[in-house]
Amino acid sequence: MHIRDIIKPHEPTFSFEFFPPKSSEAADTLFETIKQLSSRHPSFVSVTYGAGGSTRELTHDLVVRIKETTSTPPIPHLTCVDHTAEEITTTLERYASVGIGNILALRGDPPSDNGNYNRSNDAFPYAADLVRHIRQFNESGKHPDPRGFGIGVAAFPEGHPGTPNRLLEMDHLKAKVDEGADFICTQLFFDNHDFFDFRDRCRLAGISLPIIAGIMPITSAKGIKRMAELAAGAHFPAKLLRALKRAGDNQEAVQRVGIHHAAEQCAGLLNADVDGIHLYTLNQSRATQEVYASLGMG
Repeated sequence: MHIRDIIKPHEPTFSFEFFPPKSSEAADTLFETIKQLSSRHPSFVSVTYGAGGSTRELTHDLVVRIKETTSTPPIPHLTCVDHTAEEITTTLERYASVGIGNILALRGDPPSDNGNYNRSNDAFPYAADLVRHIRQFNESGKHPDPRGFGIGVAAFPEGHPGTPNRLLEMDHLKAKVDEGADFICTQLFFDNHDFFDFRDRCRLAGISLPIIAGIMPITSAKGIKRMAELAAGAHFPAKLLRALKRAGDNQEAVQRVGIHHAAEQCAGLLNADVDGIHLYTLNQSRATQEVYASLGMG
């Protein structure tokens, strides 16, 4: 299903993100999670893509399995890093052949084991170049949907760590939009004010695409540090930090604080007419289930 058929005016989407498992046991565990969350009837689910395409086949296999065994549209991530144009085209052809309707096009992170990685060797140095290539693939008529792939792009409400100049950052986002993006999905954030300001700046820049808000419930003290690494410069509101400090080393209490904060964020976003909410699940279901329940969604 094309993203233009999924995102509808005044009907916010709800979606989840998963990462591909690295073993058959982990795959079975993940599919139990997916089965549990499928009862929430998500609008779509996304599947991540490792740095440098390190999980290329795992991502493909998981996307196809979701497509064949559930009624939820999967949206695979696709990155520029360490890929030739031919490799990207082959990946698009494989997804088109099994009826995958959408792609989340990202610049991507360089391989973690190569601190001197040279992005100039990539066929597509920036996400806007990848979006252009996907659009050209769509125009070739190789996809069963005459519209081709729906194309999503990433954005950073708190600012991209590699682009301190926020005006230039918006120019980069606008370039991706102008190349043919259909929707925007944001990096995680913990303060809705950052999202609302970002959304307003998008509209001022002439970006009218649907903007889906990325939310990641905190589920452990260790996870907080990991989130800070994944989203460099992430703003943790003092209110959230005080609650986490009260929870101390009590793992259950930390998780309750994280779920409560995420639920409050989601409620505030819905009240402000957000286009959609994308929950980063970390391949677990409890936090997502409880956030849903707190919103009166069963």
